[in-house]
Amino acid sequence: MQHPQSGAQPYHPPQAYPTPPGSTPGQGVRRPRTGVRTTPRTRKARLRVAKADPWSVMKVSFLLSIALGICTIVAVGVLWLVMDAMGVFTTVGGTISDATGSDEGGGFDLQSFLSLPRVLMFTSIIAVIDVVLATALATLGAFIYNLSAGFVGGVELTLAEDE
Repeated sequence: MQHPQSGAQPYHPPQAYPTPPGSTPGQGVRRPRTGVRTTPRTRKARLRVAKADPWSVMKVSFLLSIALGICTIVAVGVLWLVMDAMGVFTTVGGTISDATGSDEGGGFDLQSFLSLPRVLMFTSIIAVIDVVLATALATLGAFIYNLSAGFVGGVELTLAEDE
């Protein structure tokens, strides 16, 4: 189906701004707005988290729990060194040895029990268990979130962008 053309004039699409006389059509002149805003405009968007990918949750939680485990081991090592420099183990160990032993020295030796390698080994075991549990619980949480989001639609967020 062909549209009839009126005369020899070419087609010009509608313009947002009227064409002033004497200028070529297609080059509209933009007029300034009269009500210019002085405050910055904030764009807002409402979004909904409908699904959390369990694989990506597992990867992120694994990396974060490894970082937390390393921080825990370093913090325990620094704390042990500070307490040893302050003489806490010597004082408490002497008190326990006096309370549990006799003059022959058969009491409990706290300093050999709480040595730095033993404390760091115990902390490393706890950190590995924490990595496994945190990763498993975060992945399970993603599955549970996906199930509940299927019923109620997910969590709605309002994000704002300042211009």
